[in-house]
Amino acid sequence: MNNAAPAPARTRGRPRGNPPTRESLVSAARMLFLERGYRRTTLRAVAGAAGVDPALIAYHFGSKKGLFADVMQFQCANALAVDDVLGGDPATLPHRLIDAVTDLWENADFRQLTTQGDEAAEVIREYLEHELLARLVEFLGGRDATARATAVVTILGGLIYTRYLNPLPTPAALTPAETRQILVPVLTPRQRIAEAARAGRRGSLASGGGAVRP
Repeated sequence: MNNAAPAPARTRGRPRGNPPTRESLVSAARMLFLERGYRRTTLRAVAGAAGVDPALIAYHFGSKKGLFADVMQFQCANALAVDDVLGGDPATLPHRLIDAVTDLWENADFRQLTTQGDEAAEVIREYLEHELLARLVEFLGGRDATARATAVVTILGGLIYTRYLNPLPTPAALTPAETRQILVPVLTPRQRIAEAARAGRRGSLASGGGAVRP
């Protein structure tokens, strides 16, 4: 008589225990893209580094281009976290926008990823338009929200291009703090600048500084 317990029935789907995740694939891909570049990184190598079946890359990302886009999006989302940038005091939003862009682009690993062909440029464009621009429109509100948000993203895109992608000597020589000092007034609504100027004149008069010409 055989008293051995019956073997458990096999279940379909992924194995239990420590199933592979998108995060492990993105992490492995990021390491290899930085080490080998986009063109020399194979999906098999990424799968091997993550310890998963290569078919899971197609399942999660569709292609190597989709995987690279996710790596870039992850980098953008970490540094240029829209929820964090838009979640603070509206009066200091320009400061946070400039800081987020310079923090992202001053990162050496991110800069290296951006040099890896048209795929990188495409991801950056999509992030600026579909993530930042769309959220800015929602945040600003009003009939002219799209125009105002477009102006902001255009300025930020110009900063990226002239300081990092095709650097001009003067913008590239500025520190991030100097860049913020120059661009914050450009991103600040004129009404707010006028209010600050009036407040400054009132403060000067109250302190005995004499009349200030308008």
